[in-house]
Parts: sequence; C-alpha cells; structure tokens
Amino acid sequence: MGFRTRFAPSPSGPLHLGHAYSALTAFDMAQAASGTFHLRLDDIDQSRARPEWEAQISDDLHWLGLSWPAPVWRQSDRLPGYRAALERLWAQGLLYPCTCSRRDIQAAANAPQEGAPLHGPDGLVYPGTCRDRPRHGPMPAGEAIRLDMRKAMQAIGSTSFQEHIHHPGRHEVTPDEMIATVGDVVLARRDMGTSYHLSIVIDDAEQQITDVIRGQDLFDATAIHVVLQRLLGLPTPRYHHHRLIRDETGKRLAKRDDARAIALYRAEGHTPAAIRRMIGLGPAA
Repeated sequence: MGFRTRFAPSPSGPLHLGHAYSALTAFDMAQAASGTFHLRLDDIDQSRARPEWEAQISDDLHWLGLSWPAPVWRQSDRLPGYRAALERLWAQGLLYPCTCSRRDIQAAANAPQEGAPLHGPDGLVYPGTCRDRPRHGPMPAGEAIRLDMRKAMQAIGSTSFQEHIHHPGRHEVTPDEMIATVGDVVLARRDMGTSYHLSIVIDDAEQQITDVIRGQDLFDATAIHVVLQRLLGLPTPRYHHHRLIRDETGKRLAKRDDARAIALYRAEGHTPAAIRRMIGLGPAA
C-alpha cells in the first residue's frame, strides 16, 4: 500500500501556526512519497464544533497550498462504527461503565493512602473506583465507558510501535507500564458516545492510514492507540511525532492563541511562503 496520511483538526477554533506546521509536514511527506494526504475533522465534541470554523479550516489549508480527496470524513458521521467497536470490546469483558465525575476522580487520587496522584497521557490515572462493580447485560448507553487496562494487557501481552522522529526506534508497550502509568482510559464519554482515542484508531484503520504525523505532545498517547489496535485486530501505522511550535516563552500554541491564527497572518498580507519560513519549513516542493 502507498503512503497515506491525514491531518485531523477539531473545528472549534482557528488554525494557528502549530496547525500549519503539522498539516504542511504531513502534506510534504505525502508529496515526497507520491502518497495521499487526507483532511479529517475531529468533530465528536458537537458542543464546540462550528460550521464556520470548518469552513475556515478548509479555506486556510487551501491557501497554504494543500489539497486532499473528497469527501472529507467527519467523525460525527461515524458514531455507529465507534459503537460497534465498543460492543466488541464489551462482549470480551474488557469494558465497564463509570459514574465518577472529574471531582470524584480528583478526590480519590488525592486520598492520603494513595500517595501523590499520577498523571498519564489521559490525565489523572483513574483509581479504579467503578472497576469491580457488577456488570450486567448489554453495554449501557449514555454512560462513560472505560477500558479495564489490566484485562486488556492480559489479552494482548507486550506489544510495540515504530517511531520515526521523536526518539526514533521501536518502542515497547508493556503491561506493567500501561497499568501503572496509563490506567483505565475512557473509550466513550457520556456526552459523546466515543472518545478521541477510540475514534482515531477506528478512522485510521478504515481510511487505511499508513503513517500518522502529529505533534510530539501526543507521543505518550500512542501506547493507548496501539493497545486498542491489538484488541480490535487493526493494523498499526508508522508514527512520526514532530516538534511543536511554541511562543516566545516556550509555551506550545493552542486554539486560544488567536494572535497566531493563520487567518490573521493572511489578513496582514503574509504569503504561504512566509508562513513556511516562520515555522522553519523550506519552500513547497
């Protein structure tokens, strides 16, 4: 299979220079490999997604010189597929419903007997409050659903993935590491019916993505994605976690950094070539 990659922003705000770096890096790598670059919209959080931001994303990327096949995949259109994957994992006894609020998790993690709370790629490592509650019948709808990481790792054992930019080489994913430092991650949020981790794993497989190109802030989450790939019998792509674009203080850019928005640079008369120079990329091929 040829080289296939994607850029998957959330239509919840303007694209900034960090997005430009990620999208252009993925597009340039696809072009160099005579491959395919896809645009995909991570819009599962419908409380924040807006049509106007989706239109702005497309306009900014076209202005930068990027192109992609139609139609654009929207995760909000793909909820039945995510539900089917959850049902498979539920049938294997690997999931459980969780009624804990963020405050409950914070309180449990800070309990004196627990020691210092551990933070993993999915935030606070879940203390397992709901893990051993009786589980009856079909998977409930409208509840948070967690992966029992201990059972999951018992099912697949140690595994690995290949990283090509950030600490390049083969990276091991072991049961001890996943249980202790990642924990029982949420695979379906009660207000979404899925999660970032589950949706991108399903979409990457169905879109036949061979190479995932994204910021190094997501490197630690890759272990979660590889575990889900193994559990669901899906292929593992090659991973390329690139450097982050930061402001003058060293802080990485986020959606709230409107002063770095591509649309603003466009309005000020900058060119796509100037944007490339700002973020340390060479001219387009």
